[in-house]
Amino acid sequence: MDGVAGVGSGGSLLAISDLHVRHPDNRTVVEGLHPESPDDWLLVAGDVGDTVADIEWTLRLLADRFAKVVWSPGNHELWTPPGDPVTLRGAARYAHLVDLCRDLGVITPEDPYPVWAGPAGPVTVAPLFLLYDHSWRPEGFDTQEAALAEAYRTGIVCTDEYLLHPDPYESRSAWCAARVAETARRLADRDPALPTVLVNHWPLVREPTRILRYPIFAQWCGTEATADWHRRFDAVAVVYGHLHIPRTTWYDGVRFEEVSVGYPREWRRRRVPPGQLRRILPAPDHVPPTAW
Repeated sequence: MDGVAGVGSGGSLLAISDLHVRHPDNRTVVEGLHPESPDDWLLVAGDVGDTVADIEWTLRLLADRFAKVVWSPGNHELWTPPGDPVTLRGAARYAHLVDLCRDLGVITPEDPYPVWAGPAGPVTVAPLFLLYDHSWRPEGFDTQEAALAEAYRTGIVCTDEYLLHPDPYESRSAWCAARVAETARRLADRDPALPTVLVNHWPLVREPTRILRYPIFAQWCGTEATADWHRRFDAVAVVYGHLHIPRTTWYDGVRFEEVSVGYPREWRRRRVPPGQLRRILPAPDHVPPTAW
């Protein structure tokens, strides 16, 4: 059964995502991240950087500062960008990043799920890697092929189409199906006495994508296969990023936290300065529906 011992009674469970450290201003934000307590854990919900060197720099810095770092990959970590000396693609690139994290002491989706034993615990913290399968299609488009064709026609196409290779799977949708099946099996095998905090780069439910400026982009944002996971796996909170719309929402009584930093052109317009770690547990006394 999945699960390993957590820390003691102090500290907080904090979260952030979409650090995108290829931007110098975002790298400065990361350099300013510090725990509030020596016992704080940090959940990093993907899109740390585009190159292996940037990912390693960031996770090493964070692992040196926080009691435990838990990482879920985003699409940017899985890119094979031009100029990166590491030319691995698809599942081989992901495996390379998992090995890198283990060398740094960072928990990955391939490791036993850790148990947070701090305030409001214990809970099983489950980092997930699920991808997307184009099932969040715009109304009127019944097939993946039709939705993709419309995206290309309108020019709203995710860079994943060029840089995120699914090798050895035939498609990213097929890779997603395999990840969903294996992850569901592992979550079902966890300690059923403990609730969960689910950490995934892509939102587990489609509702957060309804406010996207370009709704057709939702097809690169998740999968209908996880629509009930927050209930099915007894989540007290779900942490995600990807949308670059940081906020707190509730679905079926479960708190969903979008914790992204995003690009400098985005965070400079926000009322909250970048690099504010979101506290997941213990939960804030009052969380408005759109806190960020």
